[in-house]
Amino acid sequence: MDLVKYIDHTILAPNATEEQVEKIISEALEYGFASVCINPYWVKKVAQGLADSDVKVCTVIGFPLGANKTSIKVSEAKEAIADGADELDMVINIGELKAKHYDVVKADIKAVVDVCHAESKLVKVIIEACLLTDEEKIKACELSKEAGADYVKTSTGFSTGGATVADIELMRKTVGPDIGVKASGGIHSKEDALALIEAGASRLGASAGIKIVNS
Repeated sequence: MDLVKYIDHTILAPNATEEQVEKIISEALEYGFASVCINPYWVKKVAQGLADSDVKVCTVIGFPLGANKTSIKVSEAKEAIADGADELDMVINIGELKAKHYDVVKADIKAVVDVCHAESKLVKVIIEACLLTDEEKIKACELSKEAGADYVKTSTGFSTGGATVADIELMRKTVGPDIGVKASGGIHSKEDALALIEAGASRLGASAGIKIVNS
């Protein structure tokens, strides 16, 4: 297993500086991570820095709360793609999921998916599993799959918890073998990473990518 190719090398801290982003780019080029995941403000810079590599540019949409209007998420996605994003990790409307307004949630996801797929870009849907019951996690994954998402993702890393083996197992069981499952939040060691991959994760979002691959 080439563990490095599972990892989205991530810096989403609100106080991330240009120097720190440049360091992430340099590390990604050195190690060959799957992608660099940054806030939308940094997409253009990261795209320029990774231009001559096969490391993808990943950003976040409706992040971290998911409560933006769909039109705002679509606008964010369009601008991120124009700036050079290859992969877009969007947050669902969590409150509307919990209210069982499933048509609203699905339409929100699909609007972003349609914009991204029109430009051959990949969409990961963040369900924020720590805020959901198992029934809600299953429904969020089903809606994401129906809306055409490429991945479902556990967490933003900004709420009450991150990725767990149990959640990855449940999400993988729900979406089946043909959609990606991304574990994100609280992944600090190689042991964590391998346990989540064993449970069904096909991508890992981590700010500790260097530590994970070197441990």
